[in-house]
Formats: sequence, C-alpha cells, structure tokens
Amino acid sequence: MERLPDVLGHFHPVLPVQSLGRKPVKVEVAGRGYVLFRDAQGRPAALADQCPHRFAPLSKGRVGSDGRLQCPYHGWRFDSEGRGFNPSQPDLRHCDVRSFQVAEHRGYLWLAHRETPLSALPELPLNDGYVFGGSFSTLFESPLHVAIDNFSEDEHTPYVHTRLGWDDPHAHQVDFEARNLEDRTEVVYQAPQRPAALMMLLGVYNGDAFRNEWVFRFDPVHAQYTVSWVSPKGETRPFVTRANIFFVPETPTRTRLVVFSFLRCVQPLMRPLLPVAAKAARMLTAWEVRDDARFIPVVAGTPYSHKGMRLDRYDKPLVHQRRLLERIYFGQLPAAKDEDSPVELVREAVG
Repeated sequence: MERLPDVLGHFHPVLPVQSLGRKPVKVEVAGRGYVLFRDAQGRPAALADQCPHRFAPLSKGRVGSDGRLQCPYHGWRFDSEGRGFNPSQPDLRHCDVRSFQVAEHRGYLWLAHRETPLSALPELPLNDGYVFGGSFSTLFESPLHVAIDNFSEDEHTPYVHTRLGWDDPHAHQVDFEARNLEDRTEVVYQAPQRPAALMMLLGVYNGDAFRNEWVFRFDPVHAQYTVSWVSPKGETRPFVTRANIFFVPETPTRTRLVVFSFLRCVQPLMRPLLPVAAKAARMLTAWEVRDDARFIPVVAGTPYSHKGMRLDRYDKPLVHQRRLLERIYFGQLPAAKDEDSPVELVREAVG
C-alpha cells in the first residue's frame, strides 16, 4: 500500500505524556513508524522505527541505563540524536538512524521533523475564561479525507448523533453559514436543540437553540468547535464548550483523532461549577466523537474525489478543504483548479 506524503513538517499529537515510561513506544504518522523513548535524563526522544542494520523495529528493543535505545535483533544502540553504535564492530561508521523532534504540550507528546520550528506548535491557550477539561483520542477506521469530510458538516447530526444538536423533525429549521478562506474554512450552524437529559448538566433545556461555530485549519489538520446554547428569550446559557480536534493520519486507511476539551462559563454565579462541568463537557464530547467513530467504517470507502456526488449547501466547505489539504498540509501546489485532480500520491494511497 502506498504511503501518504510526509507530513512531519507540522507538529502532530501522537501520545499522552504519561503513556511513555521506561519502555519504547511505537507510533505511526502517514504510514511511517516512529519509536518514542526516554533518555537517561527522562527526556522524550523519537527515532525512525527501523534499525539501519537489517531494518528490525527499534520499538521492540529496550532502553539501557545509559539512555540509549538498543535494537532487539543485534544490539545496536542509538542515542536521542540517532547516533548509532555497533557493539560487535565498534569501529563501524555510518550506522546512525534519523531522529525527530518531540515537544510536550497540554499533556501530549507532539512529533515533528528536527527543523520544524517550535513556533509551528499549535497553540491551545487557556484564555477568555476557558478551563481545560481533559483530552482523549479515538481511532477512526477510515482514510484522512473521510474523517475530515465527516467533521466538515453537521447535516448528519440527527442520524449519527443522539445528544448534541437537532433531531430529524427539525432538520429543515437549520440556519447555516460557511466561508471558504485562503487558509481555513469557517462554519456556523444553529438549530433547535433536541431533548436530552444529559444536557441539563450544562444548563440546557428543551426549546433552547444549539449553536456550533467552527474553524478548520491544515497546519496540521485540526478544527476548533465552539458550541453554545441560547434560550427562547435570546439569553446565552451558562456554559460554552470548545473542542480542539487534531486529525492524525496513522496510515492511508486509519486516522486518529486527538481531542482537547475546554469549557467556559458566561454567568459569574455559576463559575464555581466550572471544574465539574468541564469534565462533564469532556465526557459529552467523547460520546459525540465515539458516535462518529462507530459510523465511519460504513463510509470508509468513499473516494477521495467528490466527482459525481450530488453535494448540497451544507457541503460547501468540502471541496475547498481538499485544496487546502493538498496545498497547506501536504505542501503540494495544485496541478489544476478542478477539485477532481487531487495529489497523485494521495489518490494512489487511498484508492
């Protein structure tokens, strides 16, 4: 199977910090394997998961007391910079392995090329009164483009989801706006919130309006969803949720979503409840993402090109986002303006 283009010019969240202990851990990005381990000082490091000797996976090895990663096959050792040593032939040169940059941010380890500047690390600031409710990851058994399309429209809300958003009888009562910009898309949905007992934990009641505003970017692929509710009298309900979702293509047919959940309170008297409500918001977001993950295998074979599909107004971002995916994320100048001329590598990789 063809691999996707190399995308480590962008930082990707690949592993929770607490998941990296004494043993090396393998992660995948765009069909390439990487091994994460901690050196003698406990600092995270990353190498290509392939010994330069006979290509054995270094992730099956162990870390010695000197902080070097030892290959499980012939004992070659590698430091955090990828410098190699062959114990059976100590004078052997050119036995290094490629190393990568690892940054700790919001409880996750983020992977990128050595030359990728730290300024490229996506910001997840706690501003505007938002409280961090936690993070989680969910595996999607689908190519990257299918996962992106799924999170680029809310039209499926009544049929795939069961809590947030509207139900089928109100599908015709949706207000929708979308803007396709040079480096992103911006979308707003507003519709009647369906009855859901759990929503009362966030001060939401029957008759309220659900509002979802999001921005989708491609440096790396990630979207920020801000969800709020308004009473029939036009009053904003106490809590506003925000989910920052990162799309990490592990292989051409498998995508991992890493989600950072936040919550803020717009009513001062309710702010003491923020820590508890933030955890409830994270749980609610996890359930919604799980609904998508359960459904996505049904459409995992959807072709990369939208050619031949009868798109409607809610699909306005989809075609534009293909171009942003190719130009910004894959770093590929489009060969043509037609949306059915995707990057050839991607076409081959996902069929």
